[in-house]
Amino acid sequence: MNNNNQLLSLSISPHIHSNLSVKKIMRDVIIALAPALGMGVYFFGIQALYTIVISTSTALITEAVISKIRGRKTISNGSAIVTGLLLAMIIPPGAPLWLPAVGSACAIALGKEVFGGLGRNIFNPALIGRAILMASWPTFMTTWLAPQPGWFRRIDSITSATPLAIVKLNLTQELPSYWNLFIGNVGGCIGETSAFALLLGAIFLFIRKRISWHVPVSYIGCVALLSWIFGKDGGLFTGDALFSILSGGLILGAFFMATDYVTTPITPKGKIIFGLGAGIIVVMIRLKGGYPEGVAYSILLMNAVTPLIDRWKWTIPKRIPPLKGD
Repeated sequence: MNNNNQLLSLSISPHIHSNLSVKKIMRDVIIALAPALGMGVYFFGIQALYTIVISTSTALITEAVISKIRGRKTISNGSAIVTGLLLAMIIPPGAPLWLPAVGSACAIALGKEVFGGLGRNIFNPALIGRAILMASWPTFMTTWLAPQPGWFRRIDSITSATPLAIVKLNLTQELPSYWNLFIGNVGGCIGETSAFALLLGAIFLFIRKRISWHVPVSYIGCVALLSWIFGKDGGLFTGDALFSILSGGLILGAFFMATDYVTTPITPKGKIIFGLGAGIIVVMIRLKGGYPEGVAYSILLMNAVTPLIDRWKWTIPKRIPPLKGD
């Protein structure tokens, strides 16, 4: 027997192993979300903290109950925590506390578990929860409070329009400065206002190699370009691209939701197409739609297109041709 044959072995896939796990990825996402969550509590007070705790707790409980019903062990990989945190971040700080509970339960049950659990869901679970809340209780989901910087301050009933709402509705209220938009001292959802905190988290994810540039850059770049071209009534090329980037939930959606491993394309070309498509939808909704913001719907709509993008011939990597003589 040839000794070289002893070096050959047969085994089933996977043939390449890694110490990376879902739990480690989710842990890094939680760490990356921490700055934005902290800024949300700083600007909107203890009510925001209650919303975060209730949303996350409900997500964990819902997943545990469904896992028990299905007769399987609860998967403690952190995905339910991430879903609960993300949902809390896209809820107005003054919303009644039962709202994040309902939204989080729907996000886990209807956004993830109904498809079979983690890795099988078609849409981003947190955005499914927000869409359900928006369709069911639009008044609560579009009532904003003015920020009151200070840890654990109790928020009163001072209301304030979001920057996008001021532009959309032609309100007489003065637009916030770029600095306030960057730091987060504006009205909006709990975790979407501080571009500074979100970018810190995004940098951490890039350093840890948990996300790639393809979706965020194509998404934000498309919104910036189209907003500059069409974003003002005065004519073409008169829009404010920087305002469009810093306002609303674009940065949160681009780095933390549109980069979801399960619901976005798997190839670099596919990711770019996803980002461009989502960017076009955002600008269309912001300029011509009934809502001031369209990030959530843009990502959900592109989630539905993801299977087609992954099967488009142009996005599929070319096979390496066999060597002659093989």
